[in-house]
Amino acid sequence: MAILKIARMGHPVLGQVAAPIEDPGSPEVRRLVADMLDTMEDAGGTGLAANQVYVPRRLVIFYVSVDRAEREAQAEDGEAGDELAGDGAGDGAEATEEVPLTILINPIIEPIAGPGAVLGEDRVLGWESCLSAPGLAGWVPRHRAVRYRGIGLNGEAIAREAHGFHARVVQHECDHLDGVLYPQRMTDLSTLSFTSELGARSRAETAARDETAARDEAAARDEAGEA
Repeated sequence: MAILKIARMGHPVLGQVAAPIEDPGSPEVRRLVADMLDTMEDAGGTGLAANQVYVPRRLVIFYVSVDRAEREAQAEDGEAGDELAGDGAGDGAEATEEVPLTILINPIIEPIAGPGAVLGEDRVLGWESCLSAPGLAGWVPRHRAVRYRGIGLNGEAIAREAHGFHARVVQHECDHLDGVLYPQRMTDLSTLSFTSELGARSRAETAARDETAARDEAAARDEAGEA
């Protein structure tokens, strides 16, 4: 096992369409998966595609903890996360469920229409960042829910529906396999920002809200005293 170098935005490998894996159980694939797991853990990511470690094959790994899913589902004010940040609001309990570590080979993904929505048009905006574009984040539209299937490392069939942050992670990682990075999905490039600036802005906005709330509380006490 080894920690691999992660390709950065601009390298040609990230623009390639990955080739299918013919033998999911081969020693080479197992070794690649082990190295990708080490690399993802070392980088602090929640997902990684084989393209990102210079191997253009259709393989992604990802997981979502309960804490992370709940945090992203509550991020309606637009705060950026560490690696990916999804909207997830309005998707109910499914949007905050834990997703176990998943090794997905030759994935196929398709959008699901929510109640009363038109297939392919039920999208939500959320902050995303990427290990291949460190220090940046952008406001990205994604399908609210998707259905995906593929093959596991032991040849087992994997078929799931994903909502909220889970759906955002899967779409982000599978985009890599088609040579697409999240900035190419953005509809407003003015939101592409350094994560350090987003953090500073968020802290400033929180401080301003706290100051306003304190002033309002003081004014209410004064009015009560005069009465």
